[in-house]
Amino acid sequence: MSPFTLLILLFSLGLGTIITMTSSHWLLAWMGLEINTLAIIPLMAQKHHPRAVEATTKYFLTQATAAAMLLFASTTNAWITGQWEIQQMTHPLPTTMITLALALKIGLAPTHAWLPEVLQGLDLTTGLILSTWQKLAPFTLLMQIHPTNPTLLILLGLTSTLVGGWGGLNQTQLRKILAYSSIAHLGWMTLIMQFLPSLAFMTLLTYFIMTFSTFLVFKLNNTTNINTLATSWTKTPTLTALTPLVLLSLGGLPPLTGFMPKWLILQELSKQELALVATTAALTALLSLYFYLRLSYAMTLTMSPNNTSSITCWRLYSTQHTLPTATSITATLLLLPITPAVIAVMNY
Repeated sequence: MSPFTLLILLFSLGLGTIITMTSSHWLLAWMGLEINTLAIIPLMAQKHHPRAVEATTKYFLTQATAAAMLLFASTTNAWITGQWEIQQMTHPLPTTMITLALALKIGLAPTHAWLPEVLQGLDLTTGLILSTWQKLAPFTLLMQIHPTNPTLLILLGLTSTLVGGWGGLNQTQLRKILAYSSIAHLGWMTLIMQFLPSLAFMTLLTYFIMTFSTFLVFKLNNTTNINTLATSWTKTPTLTALTPLVLLSLGGLPPLTGFMPKWLILQELSKQELALVATTAALTALLSLYFYLRLSYAMTLTMSPNNTSSITCWRLYSTQHTLPTATSITATLLLLPITPAVIAVMNY
């Protein structure tokens, strides 16, 4: 792909998200989502590998279905209420339909089945864009819908945390594990969205930082499954020592950054007298923690039994820039002490 084409696609990707995030009209928001989808499809299919083409097709069909459902629901809302405002949803039928359409777009359970399959067919760079930037526009629309259906959001959130933890247990492919990790994290954000939207957005940003560092580490080591993690010691020993901490931060263990959003979410759910929901979410986090520990074990406590028959890639210098990796890992590990400042900003 030529640099000029790549620049146009990345510009369109950003433009679509910004249009959706800044719009107050459902038709304009839908248009931004469509620009966003059409811009990432050439990036997904650029390798011309059968798996990449299959993943692109699945992604296109899923997003087209969600977009059609969103357009139909917003038109129904305009027909019933006579207005297109995103923040003035008064009828429960179009509100529920739009919530489910946006859940399908970002991969919330039970409409999650496309996400692990699509992510598995992509390279790590495009997978990173799909796991982070592509969540931003639909998530912003979910936050703007008011009033929402509280029972539906809690059900979607709890199902996502459970499926995200349960589905990743028996996976050996790293991209599928990260897809289930994404589903679980989005479930936590959905649980708290109706009570404290600022906390949900802060959780999304924290998830972006942690996922960014995880993808960059796997890209630097050129690993896509658990077995190849065992050769990491010979390639990058310092990075291998830090990676388990990044994975445990994704799992939400203190004193790492990932503990902050989970702690604040459980605290807010308890304040809202949803102790059962908070307990269930905390227990499902243990499922996710298991496969993060499994990755950490494979990376640090196992050694490759023999030399690989392929090119000894640990003797070659990597061309990837290490500054983004170092910055994101530092943020993933050391942001917990700023929790009081985060709470002050959210309450401002």
